[in-house]
Amino acid sequence: MSSSPHFSTHAPIFQGRKVPEEGVIVGYAAIIQKLGLKVPMPSQIALVCQQNKKYQSEDWNVLPKSYLPDDNGNLTEIEALYKHLVFSLKYEGINLLFFSFLAKHYYEEQLSILVSIEPTGQYSRRIWFLLEWIMQKPLAGKEDLTKKSYVPLLDENLQYAIEGIRSSRHLIINNLPGTPDFCPLIFKTEKLENYISSKLSERENEYLKGIRKDILQRAAAFLLLKDSKASFTIEGESPRSKRAARWGQTIGQAGYSDLSKEEFIRLQQIVIENPRFIDIGFRKKGGFVGEHDRTTGEPIPDHFSARWQDIEKLINGLLETNRLLLSTNMDAVLIAASIAFGFVFIHPLQDGNGRIHRYLIHHILAKKQFSQQGIIFPISASILDHITDYRKVLEAYSHPLLDFIEWKETPDHNVEVINETLDYYRYYNATKQAEFLFDCVNDTIENVIPKEVVYLRKFDAYKRFLEDEYEMPDKMIATLVRFLEQNEGQLSQRARKKEFNQLKDEEIHRIEKKFNEIFK
Repeated sequence: MSSSPHFSTHAPIFQGRKVPEEGVIVGYAAIIQKLGLKVPMPSQIALVCQQNKKYQSEDWNVLPKSYLPDDNGNLTEIEALYKHLVFSLKYEGINLLFFSFLAKHYYEEQLSILVSIEPTGQYSRRIWFLLEWIMQKPLAGKEDLTKKSYVPLLDENLQYAIEGIRSSRHLIINNLPGTPDFCPLIFKTEKLENYISSKLSERENEYLKGIRKDILQRAAAFLLLKDSKASFTIEGESPRSKRAARWGQTIGQAGYSDLSKEEFIRLQQIVIENPRFIDIGFRKKGGFVGEHDRTTGEPIPDHFSARWQDIEKLINGLLETNRLLLSTNMDAVLIAASIAFGFVFIHPLQDGNGRIHRYLIHHILAKKQFSQQGIIFPISASILDHITDYRKVLEAYSHPLLDFIEWKETPDHNVEVINETLDYYRYYNATKQAEFLFDCVNDTIENVIPKEVVYLRKFDAYKRFLEDEYEMPDKMIATLVRFLEQNEGQLSQRARKKEFNQLKDEEIHRIEKKFNEIFK
């Protein structure tokens, strides 16, 4: 029998990445490569090095040689596979997309053999549960367990989980934060743990308690409009004030209604002012985000929307998972990242997906009472300020999938996806999206909201000066402040001669001086 390993891979370059240490690629990455599974590589590849080193980088999870899973020619392929899966569950967490493709790669008889290697062992039971949960049917010949204690499915030291429910068949506590039809997973990172422990919601509410009610109400109104305009700007649109105000009003009602398929359509109807060229409702054809070749019109996709035939199943799964997560004590921002980014990745509508995706962030934060002072988080305003990072987290999901999606051009220069892609949209790693969303929430608390409150306090101080000294009416004050802001604290000659021709030169000089004292 050959002594060469079934899965472990030794190479200086692996999948275009320079291997940081002399060692062996193991776990998910090794299995994906050897079996040719059509799934992206893990963001961190497991490497067992020949030295006694243990560290993590953005691309690598380096472990000492004592961690090397048994993988030699004396084992069958299924036995070696089991060793690598145990390693992965211990040190790489659960990768649902990987397990969904693994379940399709092997015959059911082989999968039954796999989970019978150590039939009552905790890792064998986890693998068994995952396969049956994903396949939505029991493996033939596997009897229910009776004599072992329950073990949690997700390792909460590695990934975020919910309290979970017990599966008496496997003696597993299913603490997955989702359902078989939609279940993004988020890894615990130092950044996420720091954000969660800092209790952003409590900090924000404590800050807002110290603000006068009238200023808070005005800030809330302005931030709603600001967020609405930002959401359109992100999509490359410049809406009329009435349209932006209408969407801002909708954002202000986030959290009042439960999510449903009908609610998504209602939101789309509000977003799309003129449906003349848009089919309202869930797509009945393919979709992509990207460009068209200027000469041929051929699509140049940057992101593939889910197949329209899968939309109903995916949206039902997303809604079911949303209901599940809202009933748990899972952090509100983590839930918002999973649901909102999941929606935009599915891209179920012909138009309006991006704005509704950002509305979902508002909705979930409101449902979880993240902010209790009537302030809707201006999340789109923060996203717009960090638009490059926003694009990066969207691409972190979509770009690795481009190589696995088969498609053809349609006569109207759209795309038709011709392979099965359902699992790409229901099982994904939402860690980067969660980190980005926390960054934006923190930015609104640290910068966006305080900046608006400070501005309103300065405006009120300047307004009192103008009322006391010149008895200037509100409308004229608003015009004056706008002109001074636009012209670096000075009134233009045109404004002096037109709107403010009743003011003397010395009065204008004093007004300009006071403006610069207060606002600069």
